Amino acid sequence: MTFNINNAKVAVLMGGLSAERDVSIMSGSGVLKALQSKGVNATAFDPAERSLDELKREGYTHAFIALHGRYGEDGAVQGALELLGIPYTGSGVMASAMAMDKVMTKRVWSAVGLSTPSYVWLSPEDQTAENISAIPAKLGLPLIVKPPREGSSIGMSKVMQVGDMAAAAELATKYDSDLLAEEFITGEELTCPIMGNGPHARALPVVRIAAPDGAYDYKHKYFTDDVKYHCPSGLPEAEEQEIQRLVVAAYRALGCRGWGRADIMLRATDRKPFLLEMNTSPGMTSHSLVPMSARAAGISYEDLCLMLLESATLDHPGGPKAL
Repeated sequence: MTFNINNAKVAVLMGGLSAERDVSIMSGSGVLKALQSKGVNATAFDPAERSLDELKREGYTHAFIALHGRYGEDGAVQGALELLGIPYTGSGVMASAMAMDKVMTKRVWSAVGLSTPSYVWLSPEDQTAENISAIPAKLGLPLIVKPPREGSSIGMSKVMQVGDMAAAAELATKYDSDLLAEEFITGEELTCPIMGNGPHARALPVVRIAAPDGAYDYKHKYFTDDVKYHCPSGLPEAEEQEIQRLVVAAYRALGCRGWGRADIMLRATDRKPFLLEMNTSPGMTSHSLVPMSARAAGISYEDLCLMLLESATLDHPGGPKAL
């Protein structure tokens, strides 16, 4: 089903049930306003407050997914929309599920030879005090501890000494039963959006992030103006192009489509880039980085939202008809 602005009825999915609900509402509100300014018949739809089957009953033709985190970015809502036969923005079921799981993402990237920081993954059964305290010996210090299936830096800690491991693990496992510890890469923090499908996927300009004391956490991401963003990045052209090549390869390795945003660390010692994660439903708030990068490429926020909506599709366009 292709997008036709004249007969489309669009649900902007926002809010939801994840720990990133508040950010999702900010993203969705921005998208909704932008689409309406372009003449799109779009309304807000919160899956935490309404059943998704109402989308079909109320005649929605497309869904713009502005949900973040679990149940919105992990393949769950994508699967429901597949069953309903409603084309949606962003990656399909499998790519969304894999990208949401940072451990699975790392396994895929490592298998195809893409650089990502070394890590230790502990299932609930393996999270003994002994195993947790042994992680620094394997990865070195400092290191990062995080829940593998959350975003927006929720539940993440930077561990500077062995004695901090237990508290970091306790915080992370409040948000996920599994535990991910990752080598800390000292250097510049970057992010780069990708748009398109398959061989036509292309990277937008790289954004360089300068956070106070390197603390690019939930508060700094969404609720302060202390972080400085540089786009154009100011990196040498060859470095920018190599990072863009890397993120497109990372995007395609996971089978992503529509759009996404890869987070990267550029190691200070040798300028080697390391992939951290792939976001398949990136933020679209006033502080968000995809709109910033798009502006640098000459694409307004409103045009970006419309372009993403026009890319809405299904894994199986033929889809089930019974629903």
